[in-house]
Amino acid sequence: MRELKEGEGGKIREMKRSREIEKSSEINSAIEELSMLVVVKPGANNEIAHIPTKPFLSLCYLVLQVLDKIGPTMAVLRQDIHQNIKRLEVMHELNPSVNSNLVEILKSEASKGIAKKRFSCSKAFAWLTRSLDFSTALLESLAKDPKKNMEQIVQESYAATLSPWHGWIASAAFRVAIKLVPDSKTFMDLLKEKDENCDTQKEKMQILVSLLVPFLEDIHRIIKLYNLDRLKST
Repeated sequence: MRELKEGEGGKIREMKRSREIEKSSEINSAIEELSMLVVVKPGANNEIAHIPTKPFLSLCYLVLQVLDKIGPTMAVLRQDIHQNIKRLEVMHELNPSVNSNLVEILKSEASKGIAKKRFSCSKAFAWLTRSLDFSTALLESLAKDPKKNMEQIVQESYAATLSPWHGWIASAAFRVAIKLVPDSKTFMDLLKEKDENCDTQKEKMQILVSLLVPFLEDIHRIIKLYNLDRLKST
């Protein structure tokens, strides 16, 4: 039997894990990703801060799949998320050993004075984090009351997370599109695994939110450290 070359074993494990994630629901997959996604918080020495790039982007891809289930309302947000993921993926591939840590990318762009430029990876990272904020708020509200009006849930989640950073064009587009959201039951059914009951689904959503909240708190500390927390869309 041929011996595996260096790095091949890791690639095979990653491929197997990807196939397992594809078979699972978005909620289960996100829980799995977050369970293994460890963020090293910035301490007295900023260099030790660490956010693993590929697991973070995998989590963002799962958010895309959740937003797809909301429908056309999320089309613009979905496109932005996809573009930002691709931008970070390209940067990662340029130097995988260094850019496997998102903080190294932030640090590099900050040192070059390009972190706040239009197409920077730093901006992409900040907006991806805000998209995760939105998704977390939406799932948290739905988990608390699955029968709550879906349009209201989306509106409140948007107002609390994305609206403060959007310009009037994006906000106006969102107000029009929100009329197309499905009802809560339809959305919950789309997220549900086969033969999964409502109580189990609700419990899983609560678990996911309980993992997302502290994870995002750590991410926001790093974003603030690099002065990316006040960025607004143009």
